[in-house]
Amino acid sequence: QVQLVESGGGLVQPGGSLTLSCTASRTFSSILAMGWYRQAPGNERRLVALITEGGGTNYLETVKGRFTISGDTSKASHYLQMSSLKPEDTAVYFCYAMGRLDRGDILKQYWGQGTQVTVSS
Repeated sequence: QVQLVESGGGLVQPGGSLTLSCTASRTFSSILAMGWYRQAPGNERRLVALITEGGGTNYLETVKGRFTISGDTSKASHYLQMSSLKPEDTAVYFCYAMGRLDRGDILKQYWGQGTQVTVSS
């Protein structure tokens, strides 16, 4: 098995910045995609940013131009740089990866436990 561990969450004022990090407890044989989701109270979990094995990225419309995802799919480590944060960005942010732990495994999705990001003055 593997654990994805997030770090970097916290309390920040509107307009501020935070960088979230996600690290895996072991290597993957292959990773198709990795990224970040978020979930605010009473809302569904939503994709915030995704980076694929080929380097392509996809962002939630409301974070485009403010958030940047980066990472190394060979290591399952990835980061989310967040700037110009708004109160509506407040949520629990979850690290995500889709891949195969070992050669021949089926493709699976893996999640971190989540890290709280609160944007408030």
